[in-house]
Amino acid sequence: MDSILNIPHGLVFWTVINFGIFLFLLIKFGGKGIVNAIKAREDSIQHAIDSADAANKNAMKLLVESQEKLDNTQAQVAEMMAKGREQADLHIKKATEEAEAVKKSKIQDALKEIERTKEAALVQLRSEVADLVVMATEQILMEKLDGAKDKKLINDFIDKLPNN
Repeated sequence: MDSILNIPHGLVFWTVINFGIFLFLLIKFGGKGIVNAIKAREDSIQHAIDSADAANKNAMKLLVESQEKLDNTQAQVAEMMAKGREQADLHIKKATEEAEAVKKSKIQDALKEIERTKEAALVQLRSEVADLVVMATEQILMEKLDGAKDKKLINDFIDKLPNN
C-alpha cells in the first residue's frame, strides 16, 4: 500500500507536461470543431425552443379562435332556439285563436239551429192551437152555447197557450 501512495515526482512532472501538450494540441487543432459543434448544438436547441414557442403561440391562437367560434355558435344556437320558441308560441297562439273562432262559429250555428227549431215548434204549436180552436168552435156551434160560456171557453184556451 505504501507503493501506491509513494508516486515518484518525475512521473507526476511528465504526466502534467503530457497532459498540457495534449490539451494544447486538442485546443489548437480540435478546439474550433468542438466549439463549432457545441455552438451548432446550442443553435439547434435554441431553434427547437423557438419553434416550440411559435407552435405554442399558434396553438394558443387557434385555441382562442376555436373558443370564439364555439361562443359564436352557441350564441347562434341560443338565438335560433329563442326564435323557434317564439315561432312555436305564435303558432300555438294562432291555432288557439283559430280554434276559438271555430268554437264561437259552431256555438253561433248551434244557437241559430236551436232558434230555427224553436220557431218551427212554435209554428207547429200555433197550427195545432188553431186546429183546436176550430174544433172548439165547432163544438160550441154544435152545442149552441150562450155568450158567458163562449167567453169562459175562449179564456180557458188562451190560458192553456204557452207564454212564449
